Amino acid sequence: MRSRSNDPFALALQRGTAAVLDAVVAVEASNPVVLIDGRSGAGKTTLSRMLTANWPLSARPQLVALDSIYPGWDGMDAGAEKALHDVLRPHARGLLSTWRRWDWNDQSEAEAHAVSPALGLIVEGCGVLTPASARIADVRVWVESPETSRKRRALERDGDGFRPHWDRWATQEDKHIARDDPRSLADVTVVLP
Repeated sequence: MRSRSNDPFALALQRGTAAVLDAVVAVEASNPVVLIDGRSGAGKTTLSRMLTANWPLSARPQLVALDSIYPGWDGMDAGAEKALHDVLRPHARGLLSTWRRWDWNDQSEAEAHAVSPALGLIVEGCGVLTPASARIADVRVWVESPETSRKRRALERDGDGFRPHWDRWATQEDKHIARDDPRSLADVTVVLP
């Protein structure tokens, strides 16, 4: 995972990934659960993909992105609750479970995806780290980044599809942060420029 890049974002991401991987190894479990929360554009998806690619255990983890679960632009809380109910709690109980992908074009639920309790699990997305989810996670991560960087990355990634919803989504993030204080629930904080 060594990088020769002088890019500050890449270097910070590499350090953050290493810190989370160290926390995963310290859990000493074959199926650890990692939650990654942070505001839109902070770098959660990139971090989760790097964790998946460099997973330190023999079996690759399952990756669930809340962007695939949120039921629309006003659905942050509903998506986080679905992840808790359909993914995290069954995994913690050793049960096979499924979650349904949200089709943003049709505005309805689509195909189902299975989650095996025998494998590690990474769930990433705004709103995922709450007092209820923190209790059943092994590694809890908060990703922090300045608003100007976050907004630039999010709009480069999602373009005009996200632009009109930025403030609407940020209001939901603000409510989640005020209510759940996810930063204080985190074991690892990853700061990205």
